[in-house]
Amino acid sequence: MVNSSPAVAAHAEGEEIEVLESTDVLPVAPEDYDPENSGFISTERFRDLLAAHGSELDPHKLEVLLALADANADGKICYQDFVNLMSNKRSNSFRQAILQGSRQLRNSALREEVGLGLSRRLVRHVAYETLPREVDRKWYFDSYTYCPPPWLMLAITITEVVVFMYYGLQLNRWVLQVSSPYFLKGPLPYHPQLRAQAWRFLSYIFMHAGIEHLGLNMAMQLLVGVPLEMVHGALRIGLVYVCGALAGSLAVSVTDMTAPVVGSSGGVYALVSAHLANVVMNWSGMKCQFKLFRMAMALVCMSVEFGRAVWLRCYPPAFPPCPNPSFVAHLGGVAVGLTLGVVVLQNYEQRLQEQSLFWIFFSVYTLFILCGIFWNIFAYNLLDVKLPPPP
Repeated sequence: MVNSSPAVAAHAEGEEIEVLESTDVLPVAPEDYDPENSGFISTERFRDLLAAHGSELDPHKLEVLLALADANADGKICYQDFVNLMSNKRSNSFRQAILQGSRQLRNSALREEVGLGLSRRLVRHVAYETLPREVDRKWYFDSYTYCPPPWLMLAITITEVVVFMYYGLQLNRWVLQVSSPYFLKGPLPYHPQLRAQAWRFLSYIFMHAGIEHLGLNMAMQLLVGVPLEMVHGALRIGLVYVCGALAGSLAVSVTDMTAPVVGSSGGVYALVSAHLANVVMNWSGMKCQFKLFRMAMALVCMSVEFGRAVWLRCYPPAFPPCPNPSFVAHLGGVAVGLTLGVVVLQNYEQRLQEQSLFWIFFSVYTLFILCGIFWNIFAYNLLDVKLPPPP
């Protein structure tokens, strides 16, 4: 049963009709199907509407409407949920009504559709890679238009490649660039002596220790980040990525105070760990092919990249007393992914401000950021940490 107050329908009639006309047009107004302004439509009138105008709807959207009708045993449909559906906005109560329905969606699974072009097959593949519920996959498949494209992950990756090529040509070194005395002299890497330049806590993601470092991060960033951005959008994915990167550099400044930081591993590990955690939590609902193999490959890539970072940090530095870059940023990214990232990616259509668990983790994350800022202002002097000279 969908809970709604009578006030749900008490808003401008013209606004609702305009919303309906902007999508799949169905001639429905509150006074026609909800004459008492109760906020509900009777199931009988709702089915009459579908029978008369169902051919005008996308077939998957029609399935969702029928499932909504069957989910409510009391004979009433929330009018606002209907408006949300027609305007491609689903509330959490609407989603719960679908999931608690007494019957499954009637038509065949999305994977059984034939005659799809290459772009639509890609969208279908992404839906099965990232979403655990068939109703969500069909909803996403019908509504995704490649506008806007997954530009954020592509833009970050291209920028990283350009920066790496620039330093590769400048240093005449493509493997273990960090061993060059000029590597840390640029404006991007985080260095403990230059922590007052606050942008370095984020700009370090565009620098990489070598081609092996860049290659592993690029592979995970594109194979996991791009599909996630196609489903969840640049705003959500950017939030997880930036939070992971910032947590990574702050974690280094707290636990490995003398080490510099380079690489996008903090943001990449936040995305990958959040995605893997969602796959594990929704294991039975995930219908992607070879999901166990894909998880194993992702874990292998993460382990290899993390192992390389640990080896490099413990390896004698080429220019003492400055140590090699820290590996703690990886752990900061994983921590963000398993907390804030999981909540952000859990329900792709529910707004973040409606999720109480999101605000809990976001508050904890904000507290960590504030503690990290104060730590960087006061702790180095109080602990009398001997920092390496600036690059």
